Amino acid sequence: MTKAEVIEKIVEKTEIEKPAAATIVEGIMSSISGAMIKGDEVFLRGFGTFQLKRRAAKNGRNISKGTDVRIPEHMLPVFKPAKEFKEEVAKKVKW
Repeated sequence: MTKAEVIEKIVEKTEIEKPAAATIVEGIMSSISGAMIKGDEVFLRGFGTFQLKRRAAKNGRNISKGTDVRIPEHMLPVFKPAKEFKEEVAKKVKW
């Protein structure tokens, strides 16, 4: 699902205007990314947590050049789904 499709779903379910829905979606995304850039976690009860994980420095390999590369320590944004969300998905998605 794309951002445009999310906006369309919001318009269908709430009957608000499309520009307002787009502003809401952009605002949510901006708030989440802004909080994470500051180092904060974003917890949405029943949905999940957006957080940062530290990745240790490691050695990698540039396959095209055949050289070793040092990958520095860095932070990586991750999403950890809430228990309720995982259970709901498990009930409805069959493999």
